[in-house]
Amino acid sequence: MQTFLVILIVLAALGAVVALIRGIIYFLQTSRQDLMGPGPNLSGERQNRMMRARIMFQALAIIFVVLLLLLARSR
Repeated sequence: MQTFLVILIVLAALGAVVALIRGIIYFLQTSRQDLMGPGPNLSGERQNRMMRARIMFQALAIIFVVLLLLLARSR
């Protein structure tokens, strides 16, 4: 069970890193037209989506760490 939780922690951390990198890439691709143009900012929406995904992956990693610590404590 501990091995499974460690694997989940690593996967959640990798997901957070990937979401962070994708968010940074979307941020760097933002143009002046995106910022000043009419209508919704597509780049900004993508950045927000990646931020939410990163926070979700970080929360999952924290939950898995807590579960791992509780499991180790019970032994």
